[in-house]
Amino acid sequence: MAAQATFKSIKAVVPLLDRVLVRRFKPEQKTASGIYLPTSATNQPLPEATVIATGPGAPDRNGTVRPVSVKAGDRVLLPGYGGSPIKVGDEEYYLFRDSEILAKIQE
Repeated sequence: MAAQATFKSIKAVVPLLDRVLVRRFKPEQKTASGIYLPTSATNQPLPEATVIATGPGAPDRNGTVRPVSVKAGDRVLLPGYGGSPIKVGDEEYYLFRDSEILAKIQE
């Protein structure tokens, strides 16, 4: 369950360290031919998301900061579940660690 945010805009959220703020893609509610899908078929989260913001990176053992591997606007592949949900209005966002992101989707 997502925690309801007390801020008005997601732009107020600035991820720390190696955290990445993403918005998952929503599953289609109907098919291309116009058939509406039941909620049981669309309640699984899609593994794709858009990166909204990233933190500066986390320090390694030597103290040097390793930057995150994605940037705002990138499309990424996520694990099926996980992340820390944040709800702003009707939108739901997630915070993941950079190491939890499976892949960057390049088109």
